[in-house]
Amino acid sequence: MAESIWVVQTTLPGDWLEPLVGAWSSSLVEAGLAACVQRNRVTSVYRWEGAMESSEEWRVHIKTSREKKDELVETILNDHPYETPEIAAWETETITDYAGWVEG
Repeated sequence: MAESIWVVQTTLPGDWLEPLVGAWSSSLVEAGLAACVQRNRVTSVYRWEGAMESSEEWRVHIKTSREKKDELVETILNDHPYETPEIAAWETETITDYAGWVEG
């Protein structure tokens, strides 16, 4: 595998219904910032303001190109409902055809 793409991960509130999560995800694809967005429900355990918390959330994996990653992250920061959203990004190897599709 000689090609790479970026995966950006965030979470959304667990009380959001599927249509809202779908619309949020679709807006990233429609804006050309993501080639693919995958979402699923997870349980997150974390410390927030000194207390242990556990809550249901939506985990969102977003596939994008190197060129679009920074704009995608900025869009997430601007549109995210959390005060301090999770935004984790990593570069990953993939096959040439998939990388080409992500590049658009």
